[in-house]
Amino acid sequence: MDTEQTTAPAGLPSEEQVLEALKVVKDPEIPVNVVDLGLIYGVDVQDGGLVDITMTLTSVGCPVQDLIRADAEMAVGRLDGVNSVNVEFVWTPPWGPDKMTDDGKRQMRMFGFNV
Repeated sequence: MDTEQTTAPAGLPSEEQVLEALKVVKDPEIPVNVVDLGLIYGVDVQDGGLVDITMTLTSVGCPVQDLIRADAEMAVGRLDGVNSVNVEFVWTPPWGPDKMTDDGKRQMRMFGFNV
């Protein structure tokens, strides 16, 4: 994920605010939010209130893809100034535990995962 901070147009959320909102979205199969899992590859806040989110999942055939998409759209859609949310799933680069934040790894260890 691009860690460079971007300034949002007036009245729209920043990339940081979008990422914070996405922390309520969890993969139901893994008890960690999608940000700390390292699933968010990009956030683009555009004029007019459109937020594009590029993300991946832990596996290509993830059975909860539609649920995660809906949860992400709802979480970000609640932010002031957001009129539309587009979530695009990509598979390159593939997800791996190395993409997780230190907090995500800590949470996984608390649930008995070896990361």
